[in-house]
Amino acid sequence: MVEKTNAMRVLDAHKVPYEIITFSPDIHSAEGVAEAVGISPAEVYKTLVVSREHGKPLLVMIAGDRELDLKRMARAVGEKKLKMATYRQAEELTGLQVGGISPLALLNRGFEVYIDRPATELSHVYVSAGRRGINLRVPVKDLIAITKAKVVEATGE
Repeated sequence: MVEKTNAMRVLDAHKVPYEIITFSPDIHSAEGVAEAVGISPAEVYKTLVVSREHGKPLLVMIAGDRELDLKRMARAVGEKKLKMATYRQAEELTGLQVGGISPLALLNRGFEVYIDRPATELSHVYVSAGRRGINLRVPVKDLIAITKAKVVEATGE
């Protein structure tokens, strides 16, 4: 039995069905998660912490098999320049370990949340439960609604 995380409590409170997927907490990448549990990396969404010149960083969810295009993302959010937070910065800013960063665990913390458009073509995606070694399979529409994620073009073709 897996101990409930804040992300699970949020989904329970919103009556959103989810499936718990567990894997080695030594795996810190979406690609690694996909390989470990036998699913497509296109279904495993990683949450990236992106810094901007002024204001709180952004949380950007993209598929495990894609790379964030910082210029495209900056245009999408009306910023001149964005940069990826380092592992240490991401952990300090979120209070969560890299590999366990989840927008569901960071609600009401003032982060703007974005999700890459390809997610809208899927019924469900896997996102971190807020702890390394646990992902949740959640309906995309509910993930967007609960996190108030804005759909953007965040990755290249």
